[in-house]
Amino acid sequence: MTNAPARKHTALPKAQILIEALPWLVRHNGKTVVIKFGGNAMIDEDLKAAFAQDVVFLHHAGLRPVVVHGGGPQISAALDRHGIVSEFKAGLRVTTEDAMDVVRMVLAGQVQRELVGLLNRHGPLAVGLTGEDAHTISAVRHQPEIDGELIDIGRVGEITAIDTGAIEALLADGRIPVVSSIARSEDDGHVYNVNADTAAAALAAALGAETLMVLTDVEGLYEDWPDSDEVISRLTASQLERLLPDLSAGMVPKMEGCLHAVRGGVQTARVIDGRVQHSILLEIFTDEGIGTMVVPDDADDTDRTDHTEHAGHTGGTDATGDAR
Repeated sequence: MTNAPARKHTALPKAQILIEALPWLVRHNGKTVVIKFGGNAMIDEDLKAAFAQDVVFLHHAGLRPVVVHGGGPQISAALDRHGIVSEFKAGLRVTTEDAMDVVRMVLAGQVQRELVGLLNRHGPLAVGLTGEDAHTISAVRHQPEIDGELIDIGRVGEITAIDTGAIEALLADGRIPVVSSIARSEDDGHVYNVNADTAAAALAAALGAETLMVLTDVEGLYEDWPDSDEVISRLTASQLERLLPDLSAGMVPKMEGCLHAVRGGVQTARVIDGRVQHSILLEIFTDEGIGTMVVPDDADDTDRTDHTEHAGHTGGTDATGDAR
């Protein structure tokens, strides 16, 4: 009597997907990944839920995720309700004394609490803190230069120091830190609004993270925008540095953050499209990956095909830059 042929199981594609993820699971196990949460992923309910699922998946897959968030859309809406005009200079939100009170309230009291709540639907995992807590982020007043002149944009901070103690303690306890991009003053007793992209990059470098991931509202950096929408898949720190002067204002803090991170010891920094559900999992656990990956100058070329040979003007359009 011969055995009947094995039935074709409809779940087999799921097994194949899991097997494809295996080398990435092994590679990233125990590694810290800092994720900057922003863009449409912050305001679309389905994207928010998918983001929370992705972060919890990373945690249970053996990675150590740290989430850093701003809150540009929520801050703008709250300022409107308070009759405070939103103004941007050099890609950063001008933050008056009154505006800073609103920023602090929105980031720590609204955006962070919602994100912590979404993560904790999956278990007692997330703990919220701001850069003020335990001196996690310290800053001094930032004055950008426009046309050779220093401009006062109020309570916007330039990061001077990172203390990772509280975050490391939470990670050691199996928690997911959720950090609001507010900084303590190093010199004048004020609280500062700091760019969330910059804060995420500084934390990634200080934590010795393997990866920095920045969610945004574009696919990545384009090779020849607006004449082409082909995304640069991989580029080195030096290649990115050469492209920075041509970037759109909203992309500058993101890509400067990526550059700072890889120059500070982070193995890869990635800008990914937060409009795509589960983009974090697609980036980390699949062969193709999505978005643009920045690597140190001495990195080998094993992760992705290099699409930077013909990279020209790279002005990927993005929402207006914020001090978020």
